[in-house]
Amino acid sequence: MEYMIKKGVEDAPVFILLHGTGGTEESLLDVGKVLDEEATLIGIRGNILEGGYPRYFKRLEEGVFDVEDLNNRTIELHEFIQTLVERYDLNSEKIVLIGYSNGANIGIKLFLDYPTIYQKGILFHPMYPVEITDTQDLSQTKIFTTMGKMDPIVTVEQSEHVLQLFRERKAEITGEWTQGHQLTYPEILKAKEWLA
Repeated sequence: MEYMIKKGVEDAPVFILLHGTGGTEESLLDVGKVLDEEATLIGIRGNILEGGYPRYFKRLEEGVFDVEDLNNRTIELHEFIQTLVERYDLNSEKIVLIGYSNGANIGIKLFLDYPTIYQKGILFHPMYPVEITDTQDLSQTKIFTTMGKMDPIVTVEQSEHVLQLFRERKAEITGEWTQGHQLTYPEILKAKEWLA
């Protein structure tokens, strides 16, 4: 996978930056700097192309995930993150997942599948229209999420479903409502406050 790393201060957070559809490994670097200028920043580019735009997993149509591909790509992404942790001698306990849109969606899957490894994150405008039957304990997981009241891509019901998904599994999730699907500076500052 394509990636970019900017090493930060020792013992500072390690931000795994997961872009939205059409983004690249560089898309969220500036967001990461605003959140914590001392953090190590790792931007990872999604391996899937949809209409020429990078994504982390396939979808069958707008708002409908290819669940089998999501499962496979989550394993692939997790293994790649672990490779980078070893390669750069990073502290895995300092990892914070930071995802926007499609990146936030695969971030949810990482939290669900690897709850002892990924326990803190920021999800900007996620959705998760996938049936989940397990009820694993995510009581060690802390998440900040932003959701748009007039988001043309993610409905209010879908946003509330994400909140419910984590609360049912005892995660500590803080939701902040914005307007649309755009990632705005004020919500980045709210996320920064939450991290502090």
